[in-house]
Amino acid sequence: MIVLLDTSADLRCCAVELGCGVEQLLTPLTGFAVQYPQEHFAIDNGAFSGFDATRFEALLRREQHRQPLCRFVAVPDVVASARRTLEVFDQWWAGPVLRGWPLALVAQDGLEDLSIPWQLLSAVFVGGTTEWKLGPHARHVIKAAQILGKWVHVGRVNTPGRFEYCERLGVDSIDGTGLSRYTWMRESLYRRAMQPTLFSDQASQEVTSS
Repeated sequence: MIVLLDTSADLRCCAVELGCGVEQLLTPLTGFAVQYPQEHFAIDNGAFSGFDATRFEALLRREQHRQPLCRFVAVPDVVASARRTLEVFDQWWAGPVLRGWPLALVAQDGLEDLSIPWQLLSAVFVGGTTEWKLGPHARHVIKAAQILGKWVHVGRVNTPGRFEYCERLGVDSIDGTGLSRYTWMRESLYRRAMQPTLFSDQASQEVTSS
C-alpha cells in the first residue's frame, strides 16, 4: 500500500518515517512543486476543503506533460452526496480539461444505491463521511473496484488503526492531512508496524476515531 502525501517535506524522508512507499499527491489547495518529476503521482481536486475550478484546471495544465505517470485524477465531487457527485462527474469527465487523464470517481454516501460508470474510471477514491467510509457499503465499492482491476484509494487515513484497516482491505493507496503535515504522525504508523502487539487494542478503537 502506497501513501500519497501533499507535502513540502521531502518524500524520501517521509518514506523512511512511514516505513512504506510514498508518492506525491498534488492538490489545488497547496500547489506544491513536483519533487521527483520521473515518479508516479496523483491529483486530488480539493473539494473536501472547498473546490476551486480555476486552480484545479491550472494544476492539470501544469502537469499535463506527465499524464503517463499519473495514478488518477479525482474528478470534482460533492462531499457526502453520491447523487450530486455523479451529476458533477457527468459534466466534467468528457470535457477538454480532463482529456487523457486517468479518472477517479470520489465515492460518497449513497453510492450503494446508484450505478457506477466503471467503463470511464481508472480508479475509485473512497471519500464520504467517516461512518460511510468505514461501513459495509464502502467495502462493497472497494471489492467491486478490485474485481474490475481499478486502482483503489482511501482518503483521510490518519491513525494506525485506520491505516491497518485499509491494509486489510488491500487498497492501493491512502492519504491523510495529518500524515502530510506531521512527522510524529508518520512515525506513529512506523512504530505501529514495528511493534504491532503494543497497538493491537488501540488500533481497533482508532478505526472510527478522527
